[in-house]
Amino acid sequence: MALFVDFNFSSSTTVLAAAVLLLVLYLLSVSYISKERGKEPPGPRPLPLLGNLLQIDLKRPYKTLHELSKTYGSVFTVYLGTNKVVVLAGYEAVREALVNYAVEFGERNVSPIFKDLNRGHGILFANGESWKELRRFALTTLKDFGMGKRLTQGKILEECGYLIQVIEDHKGNAFDTALPINYATANIISSIVYGSRFDYGDPVFKNMVKRANRTICVSGSASVQLYNMFPRLFGWIKNRQVVLKNVEMNVRDIKNLINHLKETLEPGLCRGLVDCFLIRKQKEEDSRVLDTHYNEENLTFTVSNLFAAGTDTTAATLRWGLLLMAKYPHIQGKELDKTCKSHLKRMWVIRNTTLLIWVSPRTV
Repeated sequence: MALFVDFNFSSSTTVLAAAVLLLVLYLLSVSYISKERGKEPPGPRPLPLLGNLLQIDLKRPYKTLHELSKTYGSVFTVYLGTNKVVVLAGYEAVREALVNYAVEFGERNVSPIFKDLNRGHGILFANGESWKELRRFALTTLKDFGMGKRLTQGKILEECGYLIQVIEDHKGNAFDTALPINYATANIISSIVYGSRFDYGDPVFKNMVKRANRTICVSGSASVQLYNMFPRLFGWIKNRQVVLKNVEMNVRDIKNLINHLKETLEPGLCRGLVDCFLIRKQKEEDSRVLDTHYNEENLTFTVSNLFAAGTDTTAATLRWGLLLMAKYPHIQGKELDKTCKSHLKRMWVIRNTTLLIWVSPRTV
């Protein structure tokens, strides 16, 4: 009987202590948020610990943020859990921040999922001197290989030929354009990064593209967003494990490709960005530069970043273009005539007339 009484007393004490702790956390949270709200842009009132999570559609947060901008203006504050986020809505607000205050907005917040993936390496999800140096190197090297210039027209036209062949193989029947366009854009990036393209049937290439696309999709899921807000609580979620596994496998394949290029490297010949990085790395090692940013991890994740981000953004833009041309065929005809005239004026030689393909609603 005494043991039973002691057990009840202990349980009651534990519950009371937990209730007091939660009350203290609540009061501290309310006090902190109240102080912060006086110094920040307007926004919906957050709840303690949860913030504005109950007001946001986690599957399509951009829709909620767009609606909130109508109430609170082009600059407003929301709380994702305990994380404060200042939202810039609209072209003018974003332009003013990124152009007029480029230094203040130069760095980016790296969410927990991307910290797990990149570990501070690469050019997309990093900050500080390493990011600045690698970004400078990547921009200079990509420009040297024709990125954004006419030098890449040959690579693009060549890849268009392979893509059109895939489209023609369907003989006018409907098909999903996602993978072929992803393969084409990934190949243009690969030709600049590695110095050569892949065959669309290459299993390593196909798996790398599929895993990269899957990773980007899953990274925006509601469960991963919850992990970003409460990493200590939601580290076990399935989607996080999927992302980590996909990136691990892509990193493995990228390292194999880099090792192959390293074995055939010629110091006087740069076939692509990887060769330039390896040559720069060797020079810094020969000069015994301490704390160099040109190391294996930065190379691997820089290539991974370019491959995934470049493929997804460009392919998505092209697919929207195909959809709009299919929906508005009269505009498609005008744009095709304009493009042909522009090509003739600039004396571009189009040897294969099949490059001028007509998009049908059944094709998209």
